[in-house]
Amino acid sequence: MSEVNSAGDGPGAGRDQGKSEPADRGGGAAPPPVEGAGAGGRGTGARLGGWTRFVTARPRLSLLVALLLTALAVVAGSGVADRLGSGGWEDPTAESTYATKALEREFPASQPNLLLLLHAGGSSVDDPAVAAEAKRVTARLAAEPGVTGVGSYWQSGSPALKSRDGHEALIAARITGDETAAADTLDRLAPSYRGRSGPVEVEIGGPVAVRHEMQTTIREDLTRAELIALPVTLLLLVMVFGSAIAALLPLGVGIFAILGTNAVLRGLTEVTDVSVFAMNLTTALGLGLAIDYALFIVRRFREELATGAAPRTAVGTTLRTAGRTVLFSSLTVAVSLAAMLLFPQYFLRSFAYAGIAVVLLAAGAALILLPAALVLLGHRVNSLDLRRLFRRGAPRAAEGGAAWARTASLVMRRAPLFVVATTAGLIVLGLPFLGVRFGTADDRQLPSTAESHVVQQHIRDGFPGSPGGGLEVLAEGPATATQYAEYGKRIAALPEVQRVDGPLVKGDAAYFTVLPEGEAVDEGAQRLVGELRATHAPFTTAVTGTAAVLVDSKDAIGDRLPWAAGFIAIVTLLLVFLLTGSVLIPVQAVLLNALSLTAMFGAVVWVFQDGHLSGLLDFTSSGSIETTLPVLMFCVAFGLSMDYGVFLLSRIKEEYDHTGDHQEAVRFGLQRTGGLITAAAVILAVVMVAIGTSRVANTKMLGLGIALAVLMDAMVVRSLLVPAVMRLTGRATWWAPGPLRRFHDRFGLSEGEAPATAPATGPAGAPEPDRDPVEAR
Repeated sequence: MSEVNSAGDGPGAGRDQGKSEPADRGGGAAPPPVEGAGAGGRGTGARLGGWTRFVTARPRLSLLVALLLTALAVVAGSGVADRLGSGGWEDPTAESTYATKALEREFPASQPNLLLLLHAGGSSVDDPAVAAEAKRVTARLAAEPGVTGVGSYWQSGSPALKSRDGHEALIAARITGDETAAADTLDRLAPSYRGRSGPVEVEIGGPVAVRHEMQTTIREDLTRAELIALPVTLLLLVMVFGSAIAALLPLGVGIFAILGTNAVLRGLTEVTDVSVFAMNLTTALGLGLAIDYALFIVRRFREELATGAAPRTAVGTTLRTAGRTVLFSSLTVAVSLAAMLLFPQYFLRSFAYAGIAVVLLAAGAALILLPAALVLLGHRVNSLDLRRLFRRGAPRAAEGGAAWARTASLVMRRAPLFVVATTAGLIVLGLPFLGVRFGTADDRQLPSTAESHVVQQHIRDGFPGSPGGGLEVLAEGPATATQYAEYGKRIAALPEVQRVDGPLVKGDAAYFTVLPEGEAVDEGAQRLVGELRATHAPFTTAVTGTAAVLVDSKDAIGDRLPWAAGFIAIVTLLLVFLLTGSVLIPVQAVLLNALSLTAMFGAVVWVFQDGHLSGLLDFTSSGSIETTLPVLMFCVAFGLSMDYGVFLLSRIKEEYDHTGDHQEAVRFGLQRTGGLITAAAVILAVVMVAIGTSRVANTKMLGLGIALAVLMDAMVVRSLLVPAVMRLTGRATWWAPGPLRRFHDRFGLSEGEAPATAPATGPAGAPEPDRDPVEAR
């Protein structure tokens, strides 16, 4: 990865020297700079511009303010993990959500969220001593504050609450309050109920225990991921930059972004629900994007220093070039993440909150704090070159760039072959996604040794009728016993129904419990939800239960997915057009970006749904993918892919503006950004793999899946497919109708500045005479 440094650090390495050809690509001397121009030949010596002046005028004050803000963020964001929820997969406006809340209010025993699994050892649960102890535990639990709807096998005699072998049985209850209050109550109760109690052994499970254990596990895993990612990232940055000083700058930007986002999330918890899973995205994007942006800016700053520019002038040039690209990149990522605000589930909305905040903070730190630090450091940014300890002799300055130039030349010479081969390969890798099955997150997200997972697995394997996995039908309105009985007979006759219990009546409300044939959320149970909702009743009905929540969640995502995809596509097309002035390039960018994600989606199904590599990766496959995860992974991975796409396209556009040579612009763009993008992708993949070491399966899927998407995008799409496609489209790549071109001329931005004279318009692809023959081909 050293090419990121070596490609632009030698004398004469700066690309943007005056309006002539750069010194690093030819042996001839460049013309003298335009009169009045500062170092770098851009006319920046006399005036750096308003934004540059603002950023560089008082660098020490800027850094002091940043330090104070960071300290405030640490205080404001403290304890944020304890206020985050572990649910949020359901649609709050859905019928199932309404029914769940009504049942919680009127019939709390119908919605148990706490299960106590009592083991009788070698005895039967009907043994008098076991029964007496179980009744005592039941009565004690019923007397606890914050607990309602307590029932047990020993009270009801329900066969669904007794294991098939007769050695285990259940006590069910509901802990009241929101997620935070329920977790506090569980923390208070669990130590006094868990373990040996007379002749029985008690284990604790149920949805509230699963959520609480998941929240605790994620918090612990996130700390471990940070301890893994930070030192490895620092080591990779030292390898990339050489300078230990330069390597610390991206980490500083990332830490600022992460701490600032934690403070933002803490504030949001006062007004809305936020998922604990968003903490993982905060860490990953905070480090990943900060490193991307800082890599781009520090690399460009060092190039300008190498041309002889003064530090303040170099910062000005960097902000007008790389800074513009960082601004565009952050906007494209933020747009992809903002699309999740269109979905009703707070699980997805939480990632939008965290993602937008961390992107804007990372970009802001890279465009304000980082330039201030660079002004103060000046040439000392190259200090402490630790790579000298591991290499012999002087490095060959142009090796990395020349390798990427040769790659680009090879790809463009065989463009049809590379387009067909890479496209076919990516499609094949994505084929497993055609067999995706959507489900809900449950205890199998947790490690197999987690107590709540153990309890739920015992229930799945050893109890009849899947306790807690049935459907509840809420009936509201005046009705007679005869009407209830007739309705019960109608739903019992439905083909997917195993048994109907109830009704349990309270005033003008009642509910039926319907146990489906097969698994709680399989296709049959989901069909049964529709059949129940279509069954005529003389009163108002609403269906809830695990399968109903899944059906409503899928419907909510399906309804809003076209709007979200359209929003991402339209805004991305507009932003890339403003960057390039081309009609074709934005379309290519969106299509190739989407194609780069196929491997991720195929791997998600093949590994996490079908269970391949489950032993190696240490997770339990539930046989399905949680409904919201593909949406989340698409938005995050698409944004990160566009991040790299903007880096490449901006440099290609700059070269094309200078030369008018399409093939040379593509070659030069890949030469100057190939190493940068690859290094950034590897570092971000390391961060995501660290997140992927989580013991929670969804977090593992998120981390490893996005790591794969990032690497495929950088190493296959950006390196092979993009230059091949642009070679095939040729000069037409840059076409735009007159009105749109005039619009771009007025409002568009791009890395670099317009040349003083029009570029030569020789034959496309013809190398200029003063270029090095190796780099020219």
